[in-house]
Amino acid sequence: MTESVATPEAAEDAQPPHRSRSAHAGRGLVLAALGIVFGDIGTSPLYALQTVFSIDDGAVQPTPGDVYGVISLMFWSITLIVSIKYVGVVMRADNDGEGGVMALAALARRLYGDRGRPTKWLLLIGVVGVSLFYGDSVITPAISVLSAVEGLEVAAPSLSHVVLPIAAVILTLLFAAQRFGTGRVGRLFGPVTALWLAALAVGGLSEVLPHPEVLKGLSPTYALLFVIDHPGIAFVAFGAVVLVITGAEALYADMGHFGRQPILKAWFFLVFPALVLNYLGQAALILHHPGAATNPFFLLFPHWARIPMVVLATAATVIASQAVISGAFSLSRQAMQLGLLPPLTVRQTSEEESGQIYLPGVNAILFVGVLVLMLSFRSSERLATAYGVSVTGALVVDTLLLLIVARVLWHWQPWKLALAAVAFGGVELVFLAGNLSKVLHGGWLPLLIAVLVFTVMTTWRRGREIVSANRRTMEGSLADFVEEVRHHGKPRVRGVAVFPHPSKETVPLALRANAQHNHVLHETVVIVSMGAANVPHVPLEDRLAVDDLGYEDDGIQHLSVTLGFADPPDLPAALRQAHAAGMIEPPNADLDDASYFLSRGSIRRTPAPGMAPWRKALFVGLAHTAANPAAYFGLPPDSTVTMGSDVEV
Repeated sequence: MTESVATPEAAEDAQPPHRSRSAHAGRGLVLAALGIVFGDIGTSPLYALQTVFSIDDGAVQPTPGDVYGVISLMFWSITLIVSIKYVGVVMRADNDGEGGVMALAALARRLYGDRGRPTKWLLLIGVVGVSLFYGDSVITPAISVLSAVEGLEVAAPSLSHVVLPIAAVILTLLFAAQRFGTGRVGRLFGPVTALWLAALAVGGLSEVLPHPEVLKGLSPTYALLFVIDHPGIAFVAFGAVVLVITGAEALYADMGHFGRQPILKAWFFLVFPALVLNYLGQAALILHHPGAATNPFFLLFPHWARIPMVVLATAATVIASQAVISGAFSLSRQAMQLGLLPPLTVRQTSEEESGQIYLPGVNAILFVGVLVLMLSFRSSERLATAYGVSVTGALVVDTLLLLIVARVLWHWQPWKLALAAVAFGGVELVFLAGNLSKVLHGGWLPLLIAVLVFTVMTTWRRGREIVSANRRTMEGSLADFVEEVRHHGKPRVRGVAVFPHPSKETVPLALRANAQHNHVLHETVVIVSMGAANVPHVPLEDRLAVDDLGYEDDGIQHLSVTLGFADPPDLPAALRQAHAAGMIEPPNADLDDASYFLSRGSIRRTPAPGMAPWRKALFVGLAHTAANPAAYFGLPPDSTVTMGSDVEV
């Protein structure tokens, strides 16, 4: 058996190399990251402190002890969960540059799988986490945009009837803009977010400078005293304090869009200081003007600046939706790679960044879900009761996976694992417990979404396992097939037949069907397997490899094509490049007249054990949503034939 690769001389058509991600971690990516990654967490000052002082009709009072206690809880929550856990630790545990709960789950499976340990339970933990994140992805756009547009009811009560239509139009435009790519959207949103952060810092400084004593609230002792003195009130307050870290999971999930360095720089030099200054400013205002607790954010600014701030806040809350939408795209692609979702259409929107992608199907589902949710609840106040459960649940899952990964990847000692479990997990479990008290008042919504997503993912994975096993049995060994053709022969017809197939271990169903039913083979049979590398472009000399499958003269060969994430999966173009490099035999093969055969049999439900009947029906329905392989591989419609046999599930 021999293999050959394209020679450097044949690389004339290869794409020029692109710079690595680290070369792009400058101002442009930092500014774009502001508009994508930090939109959610950056708008928390609008409502976080106000919500704390409104729980249970004023259970938290605008007294120095309560104000310092709450601001201390907020500051140390941001510091521990976002600055230390996510930016400092979790973002170092990426999966080939990708972030998010699925990246952690995949990394944990790889680490423990290498040690020969079962890893299925790790994948289930990841599925729980990503299911909770999808709940956040639906709720955040609805509540953020609706809360901003509801400002019309204050400025002009006669326009209250147009709040929902305007919010629907804004969301429609936001989801429609996704097709242009997160990089372009980020360049549009980045300057607006930078202006928003500057306004946060200026507003906070206007109260911190004349009242510097508020800085005492940064001491952790005030948080401890607040919890000790008012344990019941503090427990309920945790359900509102968690609002300061909403968007932390989206921050990690969006890492694949820009890389760790731009996010780290933007957080520590811009976002974190602006958030802290604004929360301190609001606290100082409440201390000296207790009545301001009803709306401390806008009262930070002079009267003339409040209307412009309402406009800026509306833009900022729209941007907040972008963070979770982008995160949903990243997690969906990771879920597909792990076999948890059917292969949906993925469009690469950047030639430099592998994570900048657009998934039309996911975008459409999120859009419909957000609109239905908004039209059902009809107000941000009713939606607020559902906020927090999915966020805190995802935080806990991330911490659990982090501890599992750190034990093997970084060889953490037991004491270090215990410290991280208490520092991160302890705080997050308190947050989760405080939010679970809202389940009957709307908290059931993200849990329902999570259950639906979990059901879809586990059903697709289980159904795929059954179908793959049955299909491998039907396909049989490719080596045995080649030997059979060699020894028993088949009539050959002129032309080139191309069979896309995942590997060279088994026979493409279309090839077997053609041989068994038509009793012929083409003179030249090329089985093509295409894979992706984690680089923008793969030079031609490294892109192609051919295997004659044991015999050079039988006209059956296997071509492996390795593409970069920015290289289009154009199968006919790859064949032409291989032919030009002398890798396709015979040299005079007419690829312009080649026929393409797709192995795509229907999935047929049977009473066989393995899955419940309703799950089989769901699996078949999901299979119909899979992307068309002919369009994906760029195959000519008039030269493409779909063949194969029904596969049972």
